[in-house]
Amino acid sequence: MRKRLPNTSTLQAFEAAARHQSFTHAAQELSLTQGAICRQIASLESFVGVPLFYRIRRGVRLTDAGARYARVIRRRLDAIERDTLAIMAHQTGGVVELATVPTFATRWLLPRLAQSHDIATSLQVNMVTRTRPFLFDETDFDAAIYSGDPAWPGTQAYFLMHENPLPVCSPTLANGPLDVATISTLPLLQQSTRPTAWRDWFASAGTHVPTAMAGMRLELFSMLSQAATDGLGVALIPPFLIQQELASGNLHILNTHSGPGKRAFHLIVPESKTDLPALVQFREWLIRQASDLAQGGLDIS
Repeated sequence: MRKRLPNTSTLQAFEAAARHQSFTHAAQELSLTQGAICRQIASLESFVGVPLFYRIRRGVRLTDAGARYARVIRRRLDAIERDTLAIMAHQTGGVVELATVPTFATRWLLPRLAQSHDIATSLQVNMVTRTRPFLFDETDFDAAIYSGDPAWPGTQAYFLMHENPLPVCSPTLANGPLDVATISTLPLLQQSTRPTAWRDWFASAGTHVPTAMAGMRLELFSMLSQAATDGLGVALIPPFLIQQELASGNLHILNTHSGPGKRAFHLIVPESKTDLPALVQFREWLIRQASDLAQGGLDIS
């Protein structure tokens, strides 16, 4: 049965008129006449069976139904444009839709993509941040980079690197090296996605775990890094995510004990996509980059 869908030109005319609240400005944007826009809108209103605009003395104004429809149509048109650009990109290479934890993307992955000419010219890696597991069937993602339990249903996990976080802080707060007992007396920045990080770190060091670990609670490594740089406390952060701060002296390592090392970054790929050429190329490149990091000794443990 034929679907009841307005044509794309009509939806584009409506979206532009709704965004500008003006048929005249929509016509100018789309290089049409005002009359053409009026006919498109009238056709759409007839099609959906409800008025989308109030015709007022000095122009037009969206009805409630029109405003709701405009929000939906704008998202749909944006999605069609993204999908069209993605399929066009396949003419020169592949596209990988990647969900990734944010600090890893900005501090480690993006700089390496920029430095890798072969990947930059043959692959387009689109990224959206996700900090928690999700179901691939409910998204358009081809893969995810995640630190935590890699056992996602219906997926294959590829090990990249251990987190191996170290305690770091600003020189304005404390100067290292410090023993574990002294660190326990300092304000300890907490990470909401790793609520037991400090407890695990103290326990693995074989020392008494402080009963009260007072400190600001933050979600992302980038937030912890900034808070630690500003002297708000000590943070547990993987060194490869804060190379700039360590090199500049804005942060320094208080103790080289890196904890139990249970948590690691993995590339998570749905089983149905493990053989996609673009994803295979990206996966092999990513694993090489992670191996180079480990061999270079940047993840201090």
